[in-house]
Amino acid sequence: MHHVDAAIERVTATAAALELIGELRQRHGPVMFFQSGGCCDGSAPMCYPAGEFAVSDTDVLLGELDGAPFYMGSEQFAYWEHTQLIIDVVPGNGGMFSLDNGTGRRFLLRSRLFTDAENALLQRATG
Repeated sequence: MHHVDAAIERVTATAAALELIGELRQRHGPVMFFQSGGCCDGSAPMCYPAGEFAVSDTDVLLGELDGAPFYMGSEQFAYWEHTQLIIDVVPGNGGMFSLDNGTGRRFLLRSRLFTDAENALLQRATG
């Protein structure tokens, strides 16, 4: 498993997402995220009880959302490498196996491209 360490956050969450993460944590204990598939804004990251999803050696830990680790497959990461992921919440139902399912809200992926300066810093950080 690779860990991306940089001063710039590769994944961040809106206040609404942090609130839902807090609720899910109260209900289910520690949680984690995995972004599988979906290479565009609007895809849904999956939220699981921590430890219940088998992370593989090729998965990348992008960061943490209020202590909840956020992983992504390496193929996905190659696509998103120059992008900051912003996890938000919208009305609707989450994925069938995702903890947000049944809350009336679902996690949603938004993104923004890193600036040239941010990319330069990230390049230095990852060598």
